[in-house]
Amino acid sequence: MALKDNVKPTRSELLELKKKIKLSEKGHKLLKMKRDTLILEFFKVLNRAKNIRAQLVEQYRTGERKISVAMAAEGVIKVKSAAFALRDNPQIRLEGKNVMGVVVPLIESRGIRKKVHERGYGIIGTSSRIDEAAAAYEQLVENIITAAEVETTIRKLLEEIDRTRRRVNALEFKVIPELSEAAHFITLRLEEMERDNIFRLKRFKNR
Repeated sequence: MALKDNVKPTRSELLELKKKIKLSEKGHKLLKMKRDTLILEFFKVLNRAKNIRAQLVEQYRTGERKISVAMAAEGVIKVKSAAFALRDNPQIRLEGKNVMGVVVPLIESRGIRKKVHERGYGIIGTSSRIDEAAAAYEQLVENIITAAEVETTIRKLLEEIDRTRRRVNALEFKVIPELSEAAHFITLRLEEMERDNIFRLKRFKNR
């Protein structure tokens, strides 16, 4: 059933409908601005994500290559021993950042990249190959954390863009047209009633 079938053809109803139309049009404009801003932000983050993915692939290959060289030169046992020597765990702090009403993650990491003497294994008895492998994987882990932040941001922005788009479409193609149709119906009905009143008054005067 159309909205116009449920409204009373009165001036107060018409005024109320006009207020709703004005409010809906204002909301529609604001939502479109929000949607467009979110889309711009999405593509900005998407470009960053593409760069990070390419870096991750390259850093993973570099890490695999360096660990293979270290194992071949130093032996598997020595490399594993160096890996288990680390006692100081990295620290990760998760915060939120507001982007047009969307809370996206902001991840801060500390203690991932370390100096040689901070890795726990003795400098004497290990070679630079182990140091290079450790540094490569530290950089890889750091970028994995950044990638997680970016990927989550993309997902949240996409979800909000979709929600906002649906609301924009609902206002543009359903709410505003139905309100306008109802207002037009009342306007025509009031004009018709006005003509009927004038006609009756004329008949009354001519008696």
